[in-house]
Formats: sequence, structure tokens, C-alpha cells
Amino acid sequence: MSISLENIAGEIIARAGDTRRFLVAIAGPPGAGKSTLAENVAKALQARGESAEVLPMDGFHMDNAVLIEKGLLKRKGVPESFDVRAFLDIVKAVRAADQEVLVPVFDRSRELAIASARIVSPEHRFIVIEGNYLLFSQGKWAELEGVFDYSIMLAPPIEVLEERLWARWRGYDLDEEAAGAKVYGNDLPNGRLILENRRQADVTIDIVQD
Repeated sequence: MSISLENIAGEIIARAGDTRRFLVAIAGPPGAGKSTLAENVAKALQARGESAEVLPMDGFHMDNAVLIEKGLLKRKGVPESFDVRAFLDIVKAVRAADQEVLVPVFDRSRELAIASARIVSPEHRFIVIEGNYLLFSQGKWAELEGVFDYSIMLAPPIEVLEERLWARWRGYDLDEEAAGAKVYGNDLPNGRLILENRRQADVTIDIVQD
């Protein structure tokens, strides 16, 4: 289904009622548009007079040196290439809403996470958390079940994901062979894994309307 940004923001506010802290999960495969939607949802909430911040899961990528040691560098982005325990701890701290929480942010141009790069304040009522594995049903990721107050699964058709992923990696000046290796050797297999092993979301959409 498709849905407008205004409808998403309205539904989130309606569900939140007078709650002090409300966690929104935006999950989906690589190339689905999670980070763009998360930023736009936060802006839409702010435009309605609400306080909102985005918490990206990508900040919890293991460092490349660790991935090399584990033999996972070429599969960066698979479930086991993230520091899931640290992510779970941060989400629990954010859930409590009783202190300032510093969270890491991933710099894709340098392929590394920057520690303590964003502040989640107790004054932020809505926290929009985005990432591949928020609704993943396997491993420690399953411990996130029941944590989020509202969840959105982005699930565009595979051909749309493929097109977006090619555009992403070409945008980083990779040649065709290197870009193809990223798309077909890693991102699309990860995407299929996510789509085939997901918990039920409150809403699943393929297209977000402006």
C-alpha cells in the first residue's frame, strides 16, 4: 500500500496520546528509503509542534577492522555485522527518557561510525528509529519485539530496490563491477533476508507519498 507523510505523522500523534516518550520504528531492506522517511517523519512531527529526533541503527556498524578480523568485511550490513548488544542498550536507555543519551551516526562516505554524534534528549517526545533489522525475527534482534510503540515496514518491490541501490553506489563513484558486487553480492541478499524474516509491522508500505 501507499500512504502520505501527513497520514503517518497524524497516526503517530494519535497513537501517542499524552505519552511522554514514544518510539517509532522504520524498518526495511537496503535502499528502501528508511533514512529519508525517518527524517521526513521527524520534520512532519516538528511542524505540528512536537519534539522529535532520529536514531539511526547504522551507527552501530562494527568497525571495518573488526569486520576484517571476523571475515565479514565483504558482507558488511548482514545482521551479525552490527553491535546489536550496544544497540539494544541504547534503545533501552532512550526508552526510559530519564537522561540525555548520546548515539553514534554512520558516515557512509567514509564507511565508519562516529561515536556520540547525536543527542537524544529527555525533552524529545518522539524518537524515530530507523534501520534494517528493527523487525528482524532472528537472533538477538528478536529481543526488540514489543519495544516500539509504532512500527513501519518499508517494502518496495525488488526491482525498485535494485534500481535505488545501483544509484547509491554509483553515487559514490564506484565502477560498474564494484557497484554490482555491492548490489548483488550483499545488499539485495540482505534485503531478501529482511523481507523473508520480519515480524508484523503496524503498517507495511511500498511507496510514501509527498
